[in-house]
Amino acid sequence: MGFGDLLEQVGSTGRFQILHVTLLSIPVLMMASHNLLQNFVAAVPPHYCRAHTNLSQFQLSPEETLLITVPLDHNGKPQKCQRYVAPQWHLLANNGTAGSGEREEAGDADLQGCTDGWSYNMTDMSSTIISDWHLVCDLRSLKQMGQTIYMGGVLVGAFVFGALSDRYGRRILLLFSNLLMAVSGTCAAFSPSFSLFCLFRFGCGMALSGLGLNTFSLIVEWIPTRVRTVVGTLTGYCYTVGQLILAVIAYFIRDWRWLTLAVSLPFYVFFLYSWWFHESSRWLVLSKKSEQAIKNLKSVAKFNGRREEGEKINIEMLQESMIKEMSCAKGSYSVLDLFRTPTMRTMTVCLSAVWLSTSFAYYGLAMDLQKFGVDIYLIQVIFGAVDIPAKIVITVSMSFIGRRPSQCGALIIAGITIFINLLVPYDKQTVRTCLAVMGKGCLAASFNCCYLYSGELYPTIIRQNGMGWVSMMARVGAMVAPMVLLMGDYIPWLPGLIYGGAPILSGLADRTPGQCVPLLVSLHVLKSKLRFR
Repeated sequence: MGFGDLLEQVGSTGRFQILHVTLLSIPVLMMASHNLLQNFVAAVPPHYCRAHTNLSQFQLSPEETLLITVPLDHNGKPQKCQRYVAPQWHLLANNGTAGSGEREEAGDADLQGCTDGWSYNMTDMSSTIISDWHLVCDLRSLKQMGQTIYMGGVLVGAFVFGALSDRYGRRILLLFSNLLMAVSGTCAAFSPSFSLFCLFRFGCGMALSGLGLNTFSLIVEWIPTRVRTVVGTLTGYCYTVGQLILAVIAYFIRDWRWLTLAVSLPFYVFFLYSWWFHESSRWLVLSKKSEQAIKNLKSVAKFNGRREEGEKINIEMLQESMIKEMSCAKGSYSVLDLFRTPTMRTMTVCLSAVWLSTSFAYYGLAMDLQKFGVDIYLIQVIFGAVDIPAKIVITVSMSFIGRRPSQCGALIIAGITIFINLLVPYDKQTVRTCLAVMGKGCLAASFNCCYLYSGELYPTIIRQNGMGWVSMMARVGAMVAPMVLLMGDYIPWLPGLIYGGAPILSGLADRTPGQCVPLLVSLHVLKSKLRFR
């Protein structure tokens, strides 16, 4: 008898599992909001240098003021970071319109930086962290730094919470993560400075890792193997719907502080109802807490209407079902065990490359929506909606042709679309957007495959360490992605080249015979080599 037989005995897909998975999946909706929040709270509004203070005594329209104080760039638009040292009054000739001669003359005038600050066009939003703390011109890199710090929190959380949940349990870490997200998000919304904002966003990032890792483990360890693909896909759709929810919330809440608060407050509710969750019986047995494991199994049986079957479970039956996993659990396990044997080491390296490249390219596309020249709320909806067909396709693909070819195909196609986008002229915004949407869909499908795949490959005793490690690698990619965007200020095509090359290289490496252990491992290999079941 295996542990799966015990789950069948207490009702493996009964009312408990349905409610359990549903309640665990609801917070995933808001996880997407925090992950992509930077697109809205750090949106860069149109801006230019504030007019000279002595101009306030003149009765000039905003257009006239802009005309005599701010020069035009090579695209004929007001420069963002320079103004004339002195107002160019002669540009007001011809009823407020300047001819080419006057413009050329003004072009020779002395320029200076925005010594009096900036003026912002807040038509689309009432405030952002950019307009509040003037993160423009010389400070524009701080926008990307803020996202990198948040992803740094996600990385630290993946490392810390992955190890702690293997030691102290999934449920207690899930509770703590919900509370940390709620408190950190609330504090970020009321931050008086950019430094404190980054600090609290770092806390949100840590909480997001704890939520993701422990939610996934609690779902996987309470459902039978045969429905994991479907349940994993449905949980992934919660993240997809969350992207659409973020666009709707951001559309109606245009102030960044209230928006941050709105996506953080629900985690107080999630914290309260998370006390109902049952700890994983698998983990309890492996942690030598068999009595509590039996109590949980009987509670599940009662909830599923199988009280009599649940009463038959005893310690001997439980230990017999877990004999293989318990034999592996003698002693302590750490991240080092992911590299101890050749099979586990090769598999971990391959999964790390896939997670890193997927996350790197994904956030390179998803965190710079303004560059597409489309309404930011509309593009967020499009980027979120494309995940729906993408995940349907990858689910069917995983079921019929397997995990490994599905993973490789999604990565390679994503990289190719990013490369093609480099060849499309910048003014062809519709074509560029369509290609980006296709690439983002492939990367979302790759993420869906990553989560299910890694959870299936790693054995229970080190599953959290394994998921923590690969998630950490993904966050390394997500941290680096915003910094790569800054290279576009100097070499416009370089970020696209890097974003497209990374998934193609990892996809090709996975398909190179003899270079990487096949990521599709059959159950009998898992039983014999990894002792998965």
